[in-house]
Amino acid sequence: MQDLAQAVYLSLGLTLLGGYLLGSIPFGLIATRLGGAGDIRQIGSGNIGATNVLRSGRKDLAAITLLGDAGKGVVAVLLARWLSHDNPFIVALAGGAAFTGHLFPVWLKFKGGKGVATFYGVLLAACWPAGLLAAVTWLAVAALFRISSLAALVAAALAAPFALATDQDAAFLGLCLFMAVLIFIRHKDNIGRLLTGQEPRIGKKKTAEAPPTQSTDGAA
Repeated sequence: MQDLAQAVYLSLGLTLLGGYLLGSIPFGLIATRLGGAGDIRQIGSGNIGATNVLRSGRKDLAAITLLGDAGKGVVAVLLARWLSHDNPFIVALAGGAAFTGHLFPVWLKFKGGKGVATFYGVLLAACWPAGLLAAVTWLAVAALFRISSLAALVAAALAAPFALATDQDAAFLGLCLFMAVLIFIRHKDNIGRLLTGQEPRIGKKKTAEAPPTQSTDGAA
């Protein structure tokens, strides 16, 4: 029994560490440096996510960043599914760890993005019906208002109700709530600008603005 408990704890530890390290990969920073666009942290808002990469004028690098940030969430969840024989609790832990890694990456002194792309990657791989509904919500709100942060906040707020409506496991409901809370916390500055009508719209460049101490981009 003791050996079994040790094996379970080891599995949980590896799941959390592996998911976190995957989530910590800063695709925005890697893409802009290798693509010749410089350090994304010195552009626009200073955020490492796809929305700020788009402000560099490089749509190709923004797409690479979006796919990379979402993909690392997908990989973390799918690996957990395989290793745990599709245990929902383990899968949710891996997804949450990858999401946390993006927000607080060890490679960047724990100063990461806002997790929106990784949020979708995790959701689509963990509970695709809820993830698909959240993605459609983002697209609809973004198309209507052209504000990335607003679309992200609405989608995050509705993720848990979507999980309930599609009869997802309780572990995935908890995952949705966990990520939504962190997304709202990371978007606190955006919420302030939304309330005052000063939030920038999708695709708007911010080249003259010095990057802040903490990123204020609409999505990451």
